[in-house]
Amino acid sequence: MSDPLKIAYSPCPNDTFVFHAWAHGKVPGAPALDVTFADIDITNGMAERGEGDILKVSYAVLPWVLEEYALLPCGGALGRGCGPLVLTKEPGEARDLAGKTVAVPSERSTAYLLFRLWAADEVPGGVGEVKVLPFDEIMPAVRDGRVDAGLVIHEARFTYRNYGLSCLADMGEHWERTTGLPIPLGAIIAKRSLGAERLRELAAAARTSVRMAWDDTEASRAYVLEHAQEMDPAVADQHIGLYVNEFTADLGEDGYAAVRGLLTRAAAEGLVPPLGRDALSFG
Repeated sequence: MSDPLKIAYSPCPNDTFVFHAWAHGKVPGAPALDVTFADIDITNGMAERGEGDILKVSYAVLPWVLEEYALLPCGGALGRGCGPLVLTKEPGEARDLAGKTVAVPSERSTAYLLFRLWAADEVPGGVGEVKVLPFDEIMPAVRDGRVDAGLVIHEARFTYRNYGLSCLADMGEHWERTTGLPIPLGAIIAKRSLGAERLRELAAAARTSVRMAWDDTEASRAYVLEHAQEMDPAVADQHIGLYVNEFTADLGEDGYAAVRGLLTRAAAEGLVPPLGRDALSFG
């Protein structure tokens, strides 16, 4: 029996929901997994260092890692109406951010690319300093006036009002309006050295795990809430509803177009290296 494959994904409800069946040996014929929980900025770094067999990463990091890793066509997060938000203490307009300090969770994140593409269109002269802060420190930093604005993701969409903050702009709304495509957020990648046949097996296992989660939504509940960092169960359900959708089961034509569109635009702005012609090919 071969050693379990090393996988790292976040403790967020969408990931624990998607991988519950596979991680618990419930997917027939799927290879065993050795699971590490890590926030996406950690898994992005793991991918750049070549650590781990299977990783959940930001689509934004793909241009740096696709020589060693292949993008799996399922298991990740794309969607509509689920983009990152720019938050401020007082209501305002995009132009108010010119020259201001903005906190972001990572500069190697899809959220950051979407933010920079939005700012290039909407903030005359561009923003000022960009400060990288841990995700859970961003809203308090905006509330306390330590930064002028903050870029937030995930469950902050549902909780920012608890901090007395205002939504200045929705990066996803800007992306969807200008491209018509879904928002590419998190990708599942696997080591190319595993071989084409094993990569196809992994994709099939991820897809089956997603479908099993949908077929019995209660089966994963305890696992989801155990790792949801004191998140309210209703918020966890909203989170899953937003980020686990048809693109999780299969990227499809629109999903691949969204990924190519994001990384091509970002490369044109000098934010990422250009993608090779077959960089997104699988198997």
